[in-house]
Amino acid sequence: MNPIFEFLFGQYSGYELNDVVLEVIAVIFGFISVWCSKENNVFVFPTGIISTVIFVYLLFKWELLGDMMINAYYFIMSLYGWYVWTLKVDKLNVTPITRTVSKEKKVSTIIFLVTLLFVYLVYQFFDKWTSWVAYVDTITTAIFFVGMWLMARRKLEHWLFWIVGDLISVPLYFYKGFTFTSLQYLGFTFIAIYGYIAWKKNINSNFRTA
Repeated sequence: MNPIFEFLFGQYSGYELNDVVLEVIAVIFGFISVWCSKENNVFVFPTGIISTVIFVYLLFKWELLGDMMINAYYFIMSLYGWYVWTLKVDKLNVTPITRTVSKEKKVSTIIFLVTLLFVYLVYQFFDKWTSWVAYVDTITTAIFFVGMWLMARRKLEHWLFWIVGDLISVPLYFYKGFTFTSLQYLGFTFIAIYGYIAWKKNINSNFRTA
């Protein structure tokens, strides 16, 4: 077997084929979802829901509790975000892209800290606080919880949380043995950078025409 292929995908030799196929499907819908988000398209949510439901099942099966909670939370926030993004602010317009205000920054801080505590307690309860991976999982979960909440509210700054979380997740998922998911987060990083630029241009354009 090619040594590069073995290095990247050798860990899948012990996986059930159904799980590998499901991971690939979840990754594909994850890419579609993030791309729709970059394009400011509400289909970010239905496609994201498909991806998160699959990942919740897989991560529960693989006993990756922090990652599972991230995706379960994504599912809930996707329903909330779907509502917010389609909410009419007047007869013609839906909720626009805006910057995070002071109150939302305070709420983001609270979400981050509460998530850290909650995930730590979950890991302790299930006796999974056994390696450095648990520490990183806890931090990335908190980062993504804040990012998803801000995305649901159509806030520009959510992309910054995605970028940081994605960069951490690339080596983390590869270390855990999930190459397809690691590559997904690598792709997410680039999309998030372009997404931030696109959303910032949208805000500046609306500001000039206001």
